[in-house]
Amino acid sequence: MTTIVALVFLIPLGIAVQRDNRDDALAGAARRSGIVAGALAVTTDTSRLNTAIDAAGGDIHVHGIETGTKSRAAGVDIERASAGTEPIVVEIDGGALRLEPVKVGDRIAVIEVFVSDAALRGGSGRTWLILFGIALALVIVTVIVVDRIAGRAVTAARTLAKAAVGLGDGDLNSRVRPSGPRELAEAGLAFNRMAERLSVTRTDEFELVADLSHRLRTPLTVLRLDADALDSDDTSIGSFSEAELDRRRTIRRIRQAIVTLEGEIDVLIKTTRKTISQDAGPGSCDASEVVRERMVFWSQLADDQNRPHRVVGAHTRIQVPVPRAELAAALDAVIGNVFRYTPQSTAFEVAISRRDGYVAVRVDDAGPGIANPERALRRGASDRGSTGLGLDIAKRVTLTAHGSVSIDRAQLGGASVVMLLRDPDAPEKQVSRFGLVGRLAREPVARRRQKRRSDDD
Repeated sequence: MTTIVALVFLIPLGIAVQRDNRDDALAGAARRSGIVAGALAVTTDTSRLNTAIDAAGGDIHVHGIETGTKSRAAGVDIERASAGTEPIVVEIDGGALRLEPVKVGDRIAVIEVFVSDAALRGGSGRTWLILFGIALALVIVTVIVVDRIAGRAVTAARTLAKAAVGLGDGDLNSRVRPSGPRELAEAGLAFNRMAERLSVTRTDEFELVADLSHRLRTPLTVLRLDADALDSDDTSIGSFSEAELDRRRTIRRIRQAIVTLEGEIDVLIKTTRKTISQDAGPGSCDASEVVRERMVFWSQLADDQNRPHRVVGAHTRIQVPVPRAELAAALDAVIGNVFRYTPQSTAFEVAISRRDGYVAVRVDDAGPGIANPERALRRGASDRGSTGLGLDIAKRVTLTAHGSVSIDRAQLGGASVVMLLRDPDAPEKQVSRFGLVGRLAREPVARRRQKRRSDDD
């Protein structure tokens, strides 16, 4: 398009320049003809006319007077010029002729001046070459600019397509940086808004599933405890009536169904929390708020079982570098072990505090305790015959927060499970590794000066 516009403007410009050169050449021919016309007004002598012709630059012939110069004009053109009063221009091979009638005495003489094609063009070839160069430069610049614009558009389109493919493959963090033409930039903004909405919607769905799973855990624990309170389901020893066998088999099916349901809920919680963590990436939460929220659920079951319980230190905001869902799953796992492995009416306590650069979430109980804490913390092992999943979840969560899980004897008499999470608000410790130099650096300035004076004395 730019090339066409350039040609539209440059071609008329070249034609105008060429026309100006032709007019200048004919004006020069008129001046030369005037010199000869002036000589004719004075004399018709051949020698003097030739002198005037030589002075005018040659290529001049006077029709009607013998000058000895060569004529290029046809007879018809001579007659047409002598019949008029104004000079005429006749195109011939190799140039043009300017024929001007001049009255000499009682007759009409015609002064013929030849102008070559080179004189008519007068450098127009160079002008056309310059204009062609300008047009070529405009074409090159246009190609470069169009290539850059097209390249940006193609890059933006490819980036958008790649992000769309990633989002379609399940990468909810797929985003684009809007670039390129305005239309593609607007499409990129719309894509980012869509991806954000989709990510929030999916996270909300998984959170809903996880919360429902947590809500199911409380009544399920009640069912399990009630099932444990039932008679034995052993049918291998002793003789029983048909009704007693059916009753014991029913109790066994109930217990097996509860165990299966507990496992399914644990898997469901673990899977949804893992998916949320992968989608949301590293996050943080208020540990005190999580403790208060989860205790709302567990306190209902504790009241049903007449378990004394209390929460300590959860009244202030304590931020930890763990996603909310992960910390809730770990806390549920540890508190669930208290209900699972201690008798009803056993007291327990949940406390949260800061200590030595860490946030400690502690769950104590007044039960029998854990005989082998190291084995209990080992993945897939438990002294109580379970899979060890609860403590394994707590251990995994604390490791992601650069912390640890420990088991000790609680003041209540039972087990004390402590989850240590790195405290992001704790000041960093400045520990010197240079012995005496480090100790001197920690002393007050006044004490160092006093010591220096005593050494001098």
